[in-house]
Amino acid sequence: MAAVFSFTLVALDREALLKGLAPLSGNPFGVPSLSAAGAIESGAAETLLEREQRALAEFIAKRYRIAHDAAARFVSIAYRAGEQHSVDPLLILAVMAIESRYNPVAESVVGAKGLMQVIPKFHLDKLDDHGGEQAVLEPEVNIQVGAQILREYTRRFGDQEFALQMYAGAVDTPGSQYAAKVMAEKARLEPVRQKARKESAQSA
Repeated sequence: MAAVFSFTLVALDREALLKGLAPLSGNPFGVPSLSAAGAIESGAAETLLEREQRALAEFIAKRYRIAHDAAARFVSIAYRAGEQHSVDPLLILAVMAIESRYNPVAESVVGAKGLMQVIPKFHLDKLDDHGGEQAVLEPEVNIQVGAQILREYTRRFGDQEFALQMYAGAVDTPGSQYAAKVMAEKARLEPVRQKARKESAQSA
Protein backbone atom coordinates (compact mmCIF):
# COMPACT_ATOMS: atom_id res chain seq x y z
CA MET A 1 0.00 0.00 0.00
CA ALA A 2 1.52 3.24 -1.09
CA ALA A 3 1.22 5.47 1.96
CA VAL A 4 3.19 8.43 3.29
CA PHE A 5 4.60 8.67 6.85
CA SER A 6 2.12 7.31 9.47
CA PHE A 7 1.71 3.64 8.92
CA THR A 8 -0.13 0.45 9.68
CA LEU A 9 -0.21 -2.65 7.54
CA VAL A 10 -3.68 -3.21 6.14
CA ALA A 11 -5.20 -6.45 4.92
CA LEU A 12 -6.30 -6.25 1.32
CA ASP A 13 -9.77 -6.93 0.03
CA ARG A 14 -9.98 -9.93 -2.28
CA GLU A 15 -12.47 -9.02 -4.97
CA ALA A 16 -12.80 -11.10 -8.12
CA LEU A 17 -10.40 -10.08 -10.89
CA LEU A 18 -12.15 -8.43 -13.82
CA LYS A 19 -11.71 -10.49 -16.95
CA GLY A 20 -10.86 -9.18 -20.36
CA LEU A 21 -9.12 -6.34 -19.44
CA ALA A 22 0.38 -4.45 -24.22
CA PRO A 23 6.26 -2.01 -24.87
CA LEU A 24 11.09 -0.49 -23.32
CA SER A 25 14.61 0.59 -24.35
CA GLY A 26 17.66 -0.44 -22.37
CA ASN A 27 17.61 0.27 -18.64
CA PRO A 28 19.66 -0.43 -15.51
CA PHE A 29 18.03 -3.84 -15.08
CA GLY A 30 18.97 -5.28 -18.46
CA VAL A 31 15.47 -5.05 -19.90
CA PRO A 32 15.67 -5.30 -23.70
CA SER A 33 14.39 -2.59 -26.01
CA LEU A 34 10.69 -2.11 -26.64
CA SER A 35 11.30 -0.69 -30.10
CA ALA A 36 10.22 -3.94 -31.75
CA ALA A 37 7.20 -4.47 -29.54
CA GLY A 38 4.81 -4.94 -32.46
CA ALA A 39 6.77 -7.76 -34.06
CA ILE A 40 4.29 -10.54 -33.26
CA GLU A 41 1.28 -8.57 -34.47
CA SER A 42 3.06 -7.81 -37.74
CA GLY A 43 3.94 -11.46 -38.23
CA ALA A 44 7.67 -11.11 -37.51
CA ALA A 45 9.62 -13.51 -35.32
CA GLU A 46 9.17 -13.22 -31.56
CA THR A 47 11.69 -10.83 -30.03
CA LEU A 48 13.63 -11.36 -26.81
CA LEU A 49 11.41 -8.84 -25.05
CA GLU A 50 8.21 -10.48 -26.26
CA ARG A 51 9.42 -13.92 -25.23
CA GLU A 52 10.35 -12.58 -21.80
CA GLN A 53 7.03 -10.84 -21.26
CA ARG A 54 5.04 -13.79 -22.59
CA ALA A 55 6.79 -16.17 -20.19
CA LEU A 56 6.11 -13.89 -17.24
CA ALA A 57 2.47 -13.42 -18.24
CA GLU A 58 1.97 -17.18 -18.50
CA PHE A 59 3.57 -17.71 -15.08
CA ILE A 60 1.49 -15.00 -13.43
CA ALA A 61 -1.77 -16.09 -15.07
CA LYS A 62 -1.27 -19.65 -13.86
CA ARG A 63 0.00 -18.80 -10.38
CA TYR A 64 -2.68 -16.21 -9.62
CA ARG A 65 -5.49 -17.70 -11.71
CA ILE A 66 -6.19 -14.59 -13.74
CA ALA A 67 -6.97 -14.21 -17.43
CA HIS A 68 -3.88 -14.48 -19.62
CA ASP A 69 -4.79 -11.30 -21.52
CA ALA A 70 -4.96 -9.39 -18.24
CA ALA A 71 -1.62 -10.80 -17.07
CA ALA A 72 -0.01 -9.90 -20.40
CA ARG A 73 -1.29 -6.35 -20.14
CA PHE A 74 -0.03 -5.92 -16.57
CA VAL A 75 3.41 -7.26 -17.53
CA SER A 76 3.63 -4.94 -20.53
CA ILE A 77 2.71 -1.90 -18.45
CA ALA A 78 5.17 -2.92 -15.72
CA TYR A 79 7.99 -3.04 -18.27
CA ARG A 80 7.02 0.32 -19.69
CA ALA A 81 6.77 1.89 -16.23
CA GLY A 82 10.03 0.25 -15.22
CA GLU A 83 11.84 1.92 -18.07
CA GLN A 84 10.26 5.31 -17.48
CA HIS A 85 10.97 5.35 -13.75
CA SER A 86 14.18 3.26 -13.58
CA VAL A 87 12.59 0.49 -11.53
CA ASP A 88 13.08 -3.21 -12.22
CA PRO A 89 9.79 -4.39 -13.79
CA LEU A 90 10.00 -7.57 -11.75
CA LEU A 91 9.93 -5.48 -8.58
CA ILE A 92 6.82 -3.72 -9.87
CA LEU A 93 5.17 -7.06 -10.63
CA ALA A 94 6.16 -8.42 -7.23
CA VAL A 95 4.60 -5.44 -5.46
CA MET A 96 1.41 -5.99 -7.48
CA ALA A 97 1.34 -9.62 -6.42
CA ILE A 98 1.67 -8.85 -2.72
CA GLU A 99 -0.58 -5.79 -2.73
CA SER A 100 -3.54 -7.00 -4.77
CA ARG A 101 -2.82 -10.44 -6.25
CA TYR A 102 -3.23 -8.71 -9.62
CA ASN A 103 -6.77 -7.56 -8.86
CA PRO A 104 -7.20 -4.18 -10.64
CA VAL A 105 -10.26 -3.22 -8.60
CA ALA A 106 -8.90 -4.15 -5.16
CA GLU A 107 -9.61 -1.61 -2.41
CA SER A 108 -8.46 -1.66 1.22
CA VAL A 109 -10.22 -0.37 4.31
CA VAL A 110 -7.96 2.70 4.35
CA GLY A 111 -8.64 3.65 0.75
CA ALA A 112 -5.71 2.04 -1.04
CA LYS A 113 -6.82 1.21 -4.57
CA GLY A 114 -5.92 -0.87 -7.59
CA LEU A 115 -3.16 -3.21 -8.59
CA MET A 116 -0.49 -1.42 -6.56
CA GLN A 117 -2.81 -0.18 -3.79
CA VAL A 118 -2.18 3.52 -4.29
CA ILE A 119 -3.83 5.81 -1.73
CA PRO A 120 -5.05 8.73 -3.85
CA LYS A 121 -5.06 11.41 -1.14
CA PHE A 122 -1.32 10.94 -0.59
CA HIS A 123 -0.39 11.07 -4.27
CA LEU A 124 -2.72 13.56 -5.92
CA ASP A 125 0.25 15.29 -7.57
CA LYS A 126 1.19 12.11 -9.40
CA LEU A 127 -2.38 11.26 -10.31
CA ASP A 128 -2.93 14.75 -11.72
CA ASP A 129 -0.49 13.84 -14.48
CA HIS A 130 -2.77 10.96 -15.48
CA GLY A 131 -6.22 12.48 -15.39
CA GLY A 132 -6.74 12.85 -11.66
CA GLU A 133 -7.95 10.71 -8.78
CA GLN A 134 -10.78 9.17 -10.79
CA ALA A 135 -8.19 7.36 -12.96
CA VAL A 136 -6.55 5.50 -10.07
CA LEU A 137 -8.17 2.15 -10.89
CA GLU A 138 -7.00 2.18 -14.50
CA PRO A 139 -4.16 -0.38 -14.70
CA GLU A 140 -1.88 1.89 -16.74
CA VAL A 141 -2.27 4.78 -14.31
CA ASN A 142 -2.09 2.69 -11.15
CA ILE A 143 1.09 0.90 -12.22
CA GLN A 144 2.76 4.08 -13.45
CA VAL A 145 2.03 5.90 -10.20
CA GLY A 146 3.06 2.90 -8.10
CA ALA A 147 6.37 2.67 -9.96
CA GLN A 148 6.91 6.40 -9.49
CA ILE A 149 6.36 6.05 -5.74
CA LEU A 150 8.82 3.14 -5.55
CA ARG A 151 11.47 5.20 -7.35
CA GLU A 152 10.81 8.22 -5.15
CA TYR A 153 11.13 6.26 -1.90
CA THR A 154 14.22 4.38 -3.07
CA ARG A 155 15.97 7.60 -4.03
CA ARG A 156 14.89 9.37 -0.88
CA PHE A 157 16.01 6.70 1.55
CA GLY A 158 18.75 4.98 -0.46
CA ASP A 159 17.67 1.54 0.67
CA GLN A 160 15.30 -0.73 -1.22
CA GLU A 161 14.17 -2.68 1.82
CA PHE A 162 13.24 0.48 3.71
CA ALA A 163 11.63 1.93 0.58
CA LEU A 164 9.39 -1.15 0.32
CA GLN A 165 8.45 -0.93 3.99
CA MET A 166 7.62 2.72 3.44
CA TYR A 167 5.54 1.84 0.38
CA ALA A 168 3.47 -0.51 2.52
CA GLY A 169 3.16 1.95 5.39
CA ALA A 170 4.89 -0.67 7.51
CA VAL A 171 8.09 0.98 8.67
CA ASP A 172 7.38 -0.05 12.26
CA THR A 173 6.73 -3.71 11.42
CA PRO A 174 9.45 -5.92 12.98
CA GLY A 175 11.73 -7.79 10.61
CA SER A 176 10.79 -5.94 7.42
CA GLN A 177 8.18 -8.59 6.70
CA TYR A 178 6.56 -6.75 3.81
CA ALA A 179 9.85 -6.16 2.01
CA ALA A 180 10.76 -9.81 2.51
CA LYS A 181 7.49 -10.92 0.92
CA VAL A 182 8.02 -8.66 -2.10
CA MET A 183 11.61 -9.80 -2.60
CA ALA A 184 10.58 -13.45 -2.28
CA GLU A 185 7.98 -12.92 -4.99
CA LYS A 186 10.54 -11.15 -7.19
CA ALA A 187 12.86 -14.13 -6.68
CA ARG A 188 10.12 -16.40 -8.06
CA LEU A 189 9.84 -14.27 -11.19
CA GLU A 190 13.56 -13.96 -11.89
CA PRO A 191 14.10 -17.57 -13.09
CA VAL A 192 11.19 -17.11 -15.51
CA ARG A 193 12.87 -14.05 -17.00
CA GLN A 194 16.28 -15.70 -17.15
CA LYS A 195 14.90 -18.85 -18.79
CA ALA A 196 13.19 -16.77 -21.48
CA ARG A 197 16.41 -14.87 -22.14
CA LYS A 198 18.38 -18.11 -22.39
CA GLU A 199 15.89 -19.63 -24.80
CA SER A 200 15.93 -16.49 -26.91
CA ALA A 201 19.73 -16.53 -27.07
CA GLN A 202 19.75 -20.19 -28.07
CA SER A 203 17.26 -19.63 -30.88
CA ALA A 204 19.04 -16.55 -32.23
